[in-house]
Parts: sequence; structure tokens; C-alpha cells
Amino acid sequence: MSYRKRVDAQQAHILSLRLALGLMTLLSLALAYGWWKAPQELTIHVPPDLRSGSTRKWWEVPPESVYSFALYIFQQMNRWPKDGEVDYQDNIHRLDAYLTPACKAYLQKDYELRRNAGELRKRERGVFEIPGRGIGDAGEQRTLVHSINDWTVNLDMAADEHYGGERVKRALARYPLHIVRADVDPEQNPFGLQWDCYGGNPQRIEIELDTAVTGGRP
Repeated sequence: MSYRKRVDAQQAHILSLRLALGLMTLLSLALAYGWWKAPQELTIHVPPDLRSGSTRKWWEVPPESVYSFALYIFQQMNRWPKDGEVDYQDNIHRLDAYLTPACKAYLQKDYELRRNAGELRKRERGVFEIPGRGIGDAGEQRTLVHSINDWTVNLDMAADEHYGGERVKRALARYPLHIVRADVDPEQNPFGLQWDCYGGNPQRIEIELDTAVTGGRP
């Protein structure tokens, strides 16, 4: 009788070990699945000035990062080193991942209107930030936060156009760029942001650029 009890106890112990092993297996599979589904890369936006330290939630995009993105994309789109008729179209295709579909359609239409009006052929163009009117300058807020997903960036830019080696146009204007969050293709767009064209009409700026460069000094 005592032998029978020992056999029953041993079988019960073996059964409990099997149940524990099964639970551990299920738990391991669940952890492995969670690990496999976890993102392999995570974009963290860090503000450019870290002298005072920075604490950020990973999903928040600092206004400084939004401004830097807007300035970079706008300059790239408006850089025509040889021929605007070719370069402008190439820029639209090259920067496709950084544009919303609506903005891409708007820029394509703008390209066609300018080309048909003869404003692009053999034109060279470049834009640059007006000195003293960048982020943190003049005490102005350049990035307006509408939500955690969209912003308006006011860029004060000078645009120079040349034809045949001669400057034929210089325009100073404030461009209100609408920027939106778009974590859709980290491989093609590591910023996780897209340019949604303009939040309003550009406004002409009336200043002497040489004065802006020197800060009013003779």
C-alpha cells in the first residue's frame, strides 16, 4: 500500500512539472513574439543645444527639430544649380518621401505653370535664411505648435535667381511652411516628418539685406 502511494505521489509530481513546463513554454513563446514585433529602430528627436540638458518623451518632436527639417527641405527644393526646368522637377521626385501627396501635387502644378511661363529654363536658384531672422533670433517664435502632429514654421528667406551668370531676381519673403508628422517610411524618411506645403500665403519682407547681414553696423 505504501508503495502504491509513493507511485501516485511521483506521478502527481511529474504531472505538475509537465504543467509548469507547458506554462513556461507558452510564456517564452509570448515573450519571443513580443520581442519579434518590437520596433527595431526608434527615432528620438534631440534639440540641437544640449548645454543645459534635455528630457523628452520619445514621441514628442521639439520645435527646434521641426524648424531644422523645414529649413532643410525648403532649401533643397529651391536649389537649382544648373537649370530650373530640370532641377525643380528632379527635386520633386528626389524629395518625394518628405512631401505629403497634396504638397507633391501642388509643387508639380507650380512647376508646370512656371515652365509654361518660361520662368525656369536656364535659371539657377538658391535660397538662404536671412541673417538675424532664424530660430532664436529677434525674440520671435518661428515654430507654431498646433498639436503633437502638426506645426507651422515661419521661414524668413532670401531667394536669388541667376540667368547666364547674372542675377536677375532677389526676393525676400516669409514662408509659412506646414509640417506634419508622418512615420510612414523610416527607411526613406528618417525624420518622421513631411512638408505639407504652406499654411498661408508668403509675405514679402522689406529690408536691406546688406543691413541684415551686418546687423546695422557700417
